[in-house]
Amino acid sequence: MAIAERESPAPFSAVRPLDEHNRRLLENAHPPAWQNPAPKDQYHLVVIGAGTGGLVTAAIGAALGARVALVERELMGGDCLNVGCVPSTGMIRAARAWKAANEGAERFGAPRAAGDGDFSAVMERMRRIRAEISPVDGAARYREMGVDVFFGQGRFVSQDAVEVDGKRLRFRRAVIATGARAAEPSIPGLAEAGYLTNETVFSLTERPEHLVVIGGGPIGCEMAQAFRRLGSLVTLIQSGDRILSHDDAEAAAVVAESMRRDGVELVLNAKVERVEGAGGASVVHYTQDGTASEVTGTHVLVGIGRAPNVEALGLEAAGVAYGEKGIEVDDRLRTSNSRVYAVGDVASKYHFTHAAGAHAQMVVRNALFCGRSKASDLVMPWCTYTS
Repeated sequence: MAIAERESPAPFSAVRPLDEHNRRLLENAHPPAWQNPAPKDQYHLVVIGAGTGGLVTAAIGAALGARVALVERELMGGDCLNVGCVPSTGMIRAARAWKAANEGAERFGAPRAAGDGDFSAVMERMRRIRAEISPVDGAARYREMGVDVFFGQGRFVSQDAVEVDGKRLRFRRAVIATGARAAEPSIPGLAEAGYLTNETVFSLTERPEHLVVIGGGPIGCEMAQAFRRLGSLVTLIQSGDRILSHDDAEAAAVVAESMRRDGVELVLNAKVERVEGAGGASVVHYTQDGTASEVTGTHVLVGIGRAPNVEALGLEAAGVAYGEKGIEVDDRLRTSNSRVYAVGDVASKYHFTHAAGAHAQMVVRNALFCGRSKASDLVMPWCTYTS
């Protein structure tokens, strides 16, 4: 099943504001002065996407002596470094400290906290930590490993070649590790009113007065609790009868009660009907148990799922089958083209950093050494970082 082509997102949309920390991030994740190398005659492995899955694949391949090319169109480090694990846990840690400061006097006889805190300092700290970590995933480090790093849109032009920045990379094996992005909801008026996703929320420098979160999965719950503890009013709207629908029901109930104690308003069994912009705010209209209601927020954060990044890859030219859920792979992560494999979010229901890393270790064995590792043998744990 084919998916309609769409234009790529604006480069580096996650890197705002362009302060000293984000400039340092860019120097590592997408160096402005980077010159793509001259391609080798043929690579043992061409990897498209420099998130966790792609980075681990490239690093292992190079360590084993393979000729490896790594292609990235935006930021090395992928979601985890730039718009996922690192910035979110940085914010969550700050939110936990704020809660402890507010409750310390009553619970532990600690000194009393005064004032509202400094939200901009929270976000600056997050950007600083992200920048400090970025050399680990950076282009220079991978070049030192012996990996040829190419920046630009990689596109298959045949069953054994990828083109990037006008250069053709021939391969014996290729691995697609392009990940996923925030799904675009079909809610009338939402695009016009404007909304945040995990790819843009970490660019905030001022605290939202009232954040309306649409979606009660891990992203929605983590951010809802964190922003509430940082002083924002927060309303979370969930279509089902509970949050964290993929987790144990009793555990999810504990999280829900904790969020309510923090002051998050949970609106369950609700369907968002439309969103209207109104004087710099957004009015979210929804129905709950058949009754129409609305909530007005200064910001709206959407976290209702992920969409695989399969556009603009030229998958048809490579003979790689894909659909709405991503690239189709067998149990050894091989696509319909026996030379091409796929790992991580673009080819799995487990959208976790550690899942992509596990797939990468598996795919190097299978692609380069005729291994027989199976994705179905993996036992996949996960954690949602609420309190």
